[in-house]
Amino acid sequence: ALFEYLSMAFASIKSNKMRSLLTMLGIIIGIAAVIAIETVGNSLSSSVSDSMSGTGASSITVSLTQKSSSNSGSSSGGVRLRLFKNSSPDDKDLITDTMIEEFTETFPDKINYIEKTQQVGSATIGKVNEPDTTITATVSGVNQEALQSKESDTPILAGRWLDDTRDAVVSEKFVQQAVGGSNADALGQKITLTINKMPYTFYISGVYKYVEDSYASMFGSTSDDDIQTEIYIPLDVARSIAGAGDGYQSITVVASSGTNVTAFVDVVGDYFASYYTRNDSWTASASSISSLLESMTEILNQISLAISAIAAISLLVGGIGVMNIMTVSVTERTREIGTRKALGATNTAILTQFIIESIVLCAIGGVIGVGLGIGLGSVLSQVMGYSARPSVAAIIIAVAFSMAIGVFFGYSPAKKAAKMDPIDALRYE
Repeated sequence: ALFEYLSMAFASIKSNKMRSLLTMLGIIIGIAAVIAIETVGNSLSSSVSDSMSGTGASSITVSLTQKSSSNSGSSSGGVRLRLFKNSSPDDKDLITDTMIEEFTETFPDKINYIEKTQQVGSATIGKVNEPDTTITATVSGVNQEALQSKESDTPILAGRWLDDTRDAVVSEKFVQQAVGGSNADALGQKITLTINKMPYTFYISGVYKYVEDSYASMFGSTSDDDIQTEIYIPLDVARSIAGAGDGYQSITVVASSGTNVTAFVDVVGDYFASYYTRNDSWTASASSISSLLESMTEILNQISLAISAIAAISLLVGGIGVMNIMTVSVTERTREIGTRKALGATNTAILTQFIIESIVLCAIGGVIGVGLGIGLGSVLSQVMGYSARPSVAAIIIAVAFSMAIGVFFGYSPAKKAAKMDPIDALRYE
C-alpha cells in the first residue's frame, strides 16, 4: 500500500511539474538559507577554534587588573570616599619572582612551565634600499620558557633562538622589509632599532617563519610595508629598555598535559589574587584560551541559530503554499476520490494518500534545498577564506523538518478529502 501511495504521489507531482516546483520554492529557499548559514557559521567557528587552539589551548594568562571603585577606598562617617588610583601599577603591585616560585612549588604536577614576557613597544627601522621609508615592528622580551613555547608553533627557518644579550630573532617578512637578501644572509647582520626615540643595536641570531594573522586576513590583504611583525629579544634587555620594575604585569602559565585547564583557571586566579587582598587598587586575574574559545564558539553558534531562525520563516510561507496547492489538488480530484471510496477505499486510506503526497512534495523540496544550501554555503566560506564545513545535524533536521511541514500543512486538505461523501463526489462536476 505504501508503494502504491508513493507511486500515486510521484504521478501527481509529475503531471503538474510547474505547479509543484512553484509550491516547493518556499521550502527550497528556506532550507537552502538555513543550511548555507549553518555551513558558513560552522566554517567560521572551526577556523577560529583551530586558530586559537594553535596559539596555546593549555595556556593561562595571569595579569594585573584594577579593582573597581566599590572594592577600594575609605569610609568616613558612613560616607564612602573614593580613592584616586594610578592608571598603571607601581613596582610594589607587580607579580614578583617570589610569587611565581611559590606558585610553582604549590602546584608542581599541574604546571609545565611559566612564560615571562616584557612588551617594549614599537620600533622603527629604515626600509632596505629606501632609507627614507620606515618599517615598524613590535619588540618583545621573552625568557627561555617562552622560547620553548615559540619553537613548537613558530619554526626557525635560519639560525637559532636567543642566546646572547644583543641577539634578536626576526621574521622572514622583516628580513624582506629591512635587511634584504636571503634568511641565511641575514644571520649576524646588525640592525639599529629606534625605540622611544632612542637607538638600540642588535644582531640577528635567527629568522622565524612568518604566519599571517587569521583575524587580519578577514578584512582583506595588507601591503607588505603595513605588516608589523614581532621581534624577540632577551627578557632582561627588554626590561632594561622598558624601565620595568622587579616584577611583571602579566605572565603565562602553561599547564601540564592531563590538567583540566578550564577548572585550573579559577584556581590560578584565586591563588594570585590572594597576594592582593590588602592592595586597594590592583588585583590579579586569570584567563585562558580554552575558556575564551568556549565563549566565542557559544556566541557564534547563537548568532547562527538566530539568523537561521529568521531564515526559517520562509519555511512557514512554503508550508502555506503546500496547504494551498493540496487544497486545490483535492478539489480537482474530487471524482477520483469518489471513485476510490465507491470501490471500497476507507477514510484512512484517502487521508494517508494525500498526506504522503504532501510529504513527498516537501521532501523533494527539502533535498533540493539541502543541495543548494551546501553549494551556496561552500562558495561563501571559500570567498571568506575558510574551508567549508557543512553541518550534518542541520541537514538531517532540515530534511526532517520539511517532511514535518508536509504532514502539518497537508493534514487539513487530506482530512477534507477523507470526509467526502462518495455519492456527492461522483456527482461533482
